[in-house]
Amino acid sequence: MRIAERISRLGTETAFAVSAEAAAFAAKGNKVYPFHLGDMNIPTPANVVEAAEKAIRDGKTGYCPNAGVPQLREVLAADVSASRGVEYTMENVVIQPGGKPTIGKFFLALMNPGDEVLYPNPGYPIYESQIEFHGGKAVPYGLIEGEKNFELDLDAIEDRITPRTKLMVLNDLQNPTGAECTQAQFEKLAELVLKHDLYVLCDEAYFDIRYEGKSSSFAALAGMTERCVILYTFSKKFAMTGWRLGAAIGPKEIIDVIAKINVNDESCSNHFIQYGAIEGLTGDQAQAKQILAILKERRDTAVDILNSIEGVNCFRPNATFYLYPNITGAMKKKGLTDYDSMRKAYLHKTGVSVCTRLHFGRALKGEKDFYIRLAYSGIDTPEINEGLGRLKVFIEN
Repeated sequence: MRIAERISRLGTETAFAVSAEAAAFAAKGNKVYPFHLGDMNIPTPANVVEAAEKAIRDGKTGYCPNAGVPQLREVLAADVSASRGVEYTMENVVIQPGGKPTIGKFFLALMNPGDEVLYPNPGYPIYESQIEFHGGKAVPYGLIEGEKNFELDLDAIEDRITPRTKLMVLNDLQNPTGAECTQAQFEKLAELVLKHDLYVLCDEAYFDIRYEGKSSSFAALAGMTERCVILYTFSKKFAMTGWRLGAAIGPKEIIDVIAKINVNDESCSNHFIQYGAIEGLTGDQAQAKQILAILKERRDTAVDILNSIEGVNCFRPNATFYLYPNITGAMKKKGLTDYDSMRKAYLHKTGVSVCTRLHFGRALKGEKDFYIRLAYSGIDTPEINEGLGRLKVFIEN
């Protein structure tokens, strides 16, 4: 069988392989603490569910406009405008079947074969996969440990820009590190974008998963609204990961192109689910706030235990539901020298299943420290206590 050559450039999320390994271990009767996959075990707010069910009963089960239900586009434009400090209308919004489609469609709309695209590494692996699959050249930039959190390596970003650089992916409030840009970093980045005539995919999937402070959008900076496409998803804020609903928000000229791609790819996003999303944005927010309260408790529990383990250092990020502890000292203490042996030792000795730095891109030149990523969105607080307690005993004994 002659599989198309482009498929050789298509990557994957290797975290799913970790999930399969953990499931196989659990099937043998072992207890597993699933910190590896960023799914959520928190129910979708009841009012959102009820609105979607009502839409089914009301017959919203056929095709809908390719760009999405107009009512949803209107309320989402208003919500994002108010929270980001920008001015969007429904003409700037195109609904998507999840957050991921915005990534690929952004590249399809703006990237020509051979164009270079800056993307974060460590970062969500689908960026690199989609850049290369569609014929671009993926150019990674790193993140570095700051005083209180991880930070963009702005020097590395500037050094990697060439005449062929056309696009950039910015995932502020980042998966996997929880990194968050300061205003000064945003301003420096905006200077580079204008200087080199770049367009930016702003992945803001975790914009609303925030425990302290206030999230800011790069698209709100002077001159950036016209150059940024925001990736929006309902998955996190409303615990709707399996509903598959999101949006691309940006300049009308780009949004019109993405809507045209919708026609070719999936026709439209699920009709009745969009009415659930309208209720999520406009209805009672009590359960959405409860989701945040649950996640914050889990974050604090996990961070406190991790920082009590000898050889482990972990920031307490203000947003996302991920932790990215430095485990270099713990690796040395146990005599472990590579990620794979470490990950398997943690699973088989403690039941704790984690992803490692290498699940978020190839290690960059000069990297010396070791990191793991823990997602706490799918594991309850008592199990966090139990699992990380077992990990602490294993590492320190």
